Amino acid sequence: MTTPFIIDDKQLGSFKVNRRVFTDPEILRQERLKIFDRTWIYAAHESEIKAPGAFCARMVAGRPVIVVRGDDGNVRVLLNTCTHRGVPVCRTASGSARSFRCPYHGWTFSNQGHLIGLPQADAYSDAFNRDDFALASPPRVEIYRGFIFISFDPNIEPLVEYLKDAKDYLDMVCDQSDTGMEVVAGTHFYCTRANWKLVIENNIDLYHVPTVHKRYFDYAIGAGGDSNTLRRIGRGLDLQNGHAAVESTPPAGGRLVAHWGPPFPESMRSDIELRRRRIEERFGRERADKMTQYNRNLILFPNLIINDAISVVIRSSFPISEDYVEITAWALAGADESAEDRQMRIDSFLTFLGPGGFGTPDDNELLESCQRAFANKEVVWSDISKGAKREHPRHDDELQVRAFWRRWNELMTVSE
Repeated sequence: MTTPFIIDDKQLGSFKVNRRVFTDPEILRQERLKIFDRTWIYAAHESEIKAPGAFCARMVAGRPVIVVRGDDGNVRVLLNTCTHRGVPVCRTASGSARSFRCPYHGWTFSNQGHLIGLPQADAYSDAFNRDDFALASPPRVEIYRGFIFISFDPNIEPLVEYLKDAKDYLDMVCDQSDTGMEVVAGTHFYCTRANWKLVIENNIDLYHVPTVHKRYFDYAIGAGGDSNTLRRIGRGLDLQNGHAAVESTPPAGGRLVAHWGPPFPESMRSDIELRRRRIEERFGRERADKMTQYNRNLILFPNLIINDAISVVIRSSFPISEDYVEITAWALAGADESAEDRQMRIDSFLTFLGPGGFGTPDDNELLESCQRAFANKEVVWSDISKGAKREHPRHDDELQVRAFWRRWNELMTVSE
């Protein structure tokens, strides 16, 4: 009998994950087919391609794509491979272009994907139809609140349905500015020598924070932060479809007076409070409190992470091998915020969540340590049972991690 991926005993309050899911190359091959090819995957944000001709080229779910706003103003996702011999037609990470020219034989495509240039066109017979050789697109492309998603499953449910309860949490991110949110110029690329699912787990696991990130809390307190910085309240959330979140009060009290760095200077307090009042005028007191008094770590299944604090950070991860994952990160900010606020937001991002900040290197070290220790195959199971029998799971329980794993297991065990 095959050993299961997970043991989920709700009656006993026991949840275990077989460590083979972190080390077996065959499981990764199945994940690419059953998960990454059959879910909605984040590709880019509309703010990255504001003007006609603007594009960004990147890897999405292991495939090279071009996210582009055509001359007609419409957003498209084009598969970055020449329909002649396969070479990528765009080899620049971002920019503006009316067309993309293949460097191999010179076939040229418009920013809407049409084949518009064909060297020695008279050598082709009447059977050659240029329309048949337009750049391909994923079967499904949809946009929600500026977030552009793609899916390689033509029969997948609409994006807004797929998001389930996570939609409300994404709305709370998008509603933080009257004029909309935008990706801040600049991208972080880094890697971790660990399985991609460990990265997802870690981002919604607050159980590890007091232990792993003690260095940060010592720094924050030394810089004038609240000595009660670790006394936080919050909860874990199962948002359906594998989406999950954990929300808690920020490290030093209310979100308006603390962030991932030293406390805000007094000179900024009045501006921060004004922004809070504007949110309350738009959405009411209860929702304003939820938006401004709690931090949230949100995952959109399978691999999009949104850290929603004073610095809003988007992180997308994709496995290169069973023990190696590449991560791309962007800062998201209000389009209308002042230069001072923008700098504060970026500083907050870099202080904790940046690749060289207080948090990310600590996390990476521990995840890589996990991966190395999985060589001890005699230890079969990892436990994710904390809070399983608690009526109201806390922010440092593991309900939200179990939500991810239940959806993962459901997709991985479905019959073909």
